[in-house]
Amino acid sequence: MIAPISAPGATYEFVVVSNRLPVDHVIGADGESSWQRSPGGLVTALEPLMRSTDGAWVGWAGQPDLEFEPFESDGMSIVPVPLTANDIENYYEGFSNDTLWPLYHDVIAPPSFYRVWWDSYVSVNKRFADAAAAVSAQNAVVWVHDYQLQLVPTMLRELRPDLTIGFFNHIPFPPYGIYSQLPWRRQIIEGLFGADVIGFQRVQDAANFSRAVRRLTGMTTRNPVIEVRAKNQPMRRVIAKAFPISIDAASFEELARQPHIQARAREIRDGLGNPKTVMLGVDRLDYTKGIGHRLQAFGELLAEGRLSVEDVTLLQVANPSRERVKAYMDLRDEIELTVGRINGDFATMSHTAISYHHRGYPRDEMVALYLAADVMLVTALRDGMNLVAKEYVASRFDDTGVLILSEFAGAADELHRAVLVNPHDIDGLKDAIVRAIEMPHREQARRMRSLRKRVLEYDAARWSTTFLAALADARQRRSTLDSRLDPIDDLEWTIDRRTVNRRTADG
Repeated sequence: MIAPISAPGATYEFVVVSNRLPVDHVIGADGESSWQRSPGGLVTALEPLMRSTDGAWVGWAGQPDLEFEPFESDGMSIVPVPLTANDIENYYEGFSNDTLWPLYHDVIAPPSFYRVWWDSYVSVNKRFADAAAAVSAQNAVVWVHDYQLQLVPTMLRELRPDLTIGFFNHIPFPPYGIYSQLPWRRQIIEGLFGADVIGFQRVQDAANFSRAVRRLTGMTTRNPVIEVRAKNQPMRRVIAKAFPISIDAASFEELARQPHIQARAREIRDGLGNPKTVMLGVDRLDYTKGIGHRLQAFGELLAEGRLSVEDVTLLQVANPSRERVKAYMDLRDEIELTVGRINGDFATMSHTAISYHHRGYPRDEMVALYLAADVMLVTALRDGMNLVAKEYVASRFDDTGVLILSEFAGAADELHRAVLVNPHDIDGLKDAIVRAIEMPHREQARRMRSLRKRVLEYDAARWSTTFLAALADARQRRSTLDSRLDPIDDLEWTIDRRTVNRRTADG
């Protein structure tokens, strides 16, 4: 439900800042505009908190050259930040996705370094920081998200030194030898220093960041503390550590138990010719996901006769992604040519080797796909986390199915009982696929029970609660130095601190 904010100029105790809003502005076929909730784990993880803390969400509405007044949507206050078509070209498609994205993903594709893109990145980050500062109450807590907004923490601190600021990086942070290629490497580091807590997906990402800090600034780092000394400013303690993100696992299991979802899973298998084994890949169409590697492995298994199309079908969902960026256009052509070649070589009149779908699906359909699949293939070449792996596990309530998981995905740090693979090792990947297909049900169940225990216990609520507890500690430290700051508990956040501390010690 959409409504204007009743009090213009309202401020909020808790503010989330991300590139995209939790709702998208869409224009229907009839020309009417509306707002639709965005899919994604971040929205699911933070939505209950936003409603309980009088929170506001600052972000872009998804359409260029449109300005919107703040409004209320399903109990959340929404603060749109306008972006022009030029901003999208230079800040988003340019610096964020053609400079930072490939650089942070181990230069799987070559990054481009253009000064005009950097200038746009600085300008847009300043716009987000100004918007967040304007809607943050005195001593509010602000949580900034992801690589598109790495300058916002320091910009925001300069505008509002009273704020407690968190930042979470959803993608990897690269080793210094790669990161050092960035012409603006020090500016990014200094942009992040404005945060009290900087979160990463993996322990190694946090270590890479701390190493970059030492090399570029000479500041002292004592894991997880960085002693930040800015000119004419007192020393600040910044926490940089891993907070691996997760999913609302219970909601996936609840959907998977619905009879109509299970019926849809059976329909999917029937539509594929009801093979003995359905293998599933679900990815954004991105060069970091290793889609080509799994297609190569599957094609070679068919060519060698180790698998047959009568017995095994690969169902590949490739969500459209950044379709105006040349590297992504080239990737789509390459993947579709490979799919066509494999199907041309091995398909029969009644069985297709690869069922390929270049589109996204709603959550209900995704859960049905997870139930239909005997083997889940996650072959990312580099991935901050990969929530698809966790979604598959959460959906397998009957403890069947096998997860093949790249060791280069952040999820591999947690999901140890998956079949872990190096996707660059095509022969090893082929062996893992055959092993998964032939795995006895007893071993499947043993592995899946372990995976499900981890995913259900370490869910999205635990992730957000743990991060916010770290922010609470940071705010408390500041409050001992400044008696004007109220304790964070005054926000009436539903954080069971004892539970967080106990779980952190256990985990």
